Amino acid sequence: MTTIGVDAAGVREEILRLDKDWAAAATAGRNVDLILSFWSDDASVLPPGAPPIVGKAAIREFVTGALNTPGFSVTWKTTEVTVSASGDLAYCVGPNRFTSPGPDGTVSTAYGKAVTVWRKDPDGWKCVVDIWNDDPSAAAAFGG
Repeated sequence: MTTIGVDAAGVREEILRLDKDWAAAATAGRNVDLILSFWSDDASVLPPGAPPIVGKAAIREFVTGALNTPGFSVTWKTTEVTVSASGDLAYCVGPNRFTSPGPDGTVSTAYGKAVTVWRKDPDGWKCVVDIWNDDPSAAAAFGG
């Protein structure tokens, strides 16, 4: 995308850095406040097979529940960042991996693809929409 007066390469680099830090925090799973800091206050999380989770309080509950689930883990790799011409919005695409126990308690891994939408807020870039769905072919991105 061509941008006028916007350092798109710089924005991509910044978002990739933030996204990498966010993925590392989520993978470590120890600091809910740090994980939440990457979402905007009005963010929407759209997990597969579940209703939308809207706003920081609801996202906090979702993240805390996931992190407190024995066997849960998540990671992702952003492979594409596209910056809007205005330079205040961007979207990212890439594979992800979730490990969690199923209804019978057996831990399994699901691979998927994700899109995040980022917005330049007064306090920096924040994820405003986070959506993913299953994609078994994404296992290759994680050596599976």
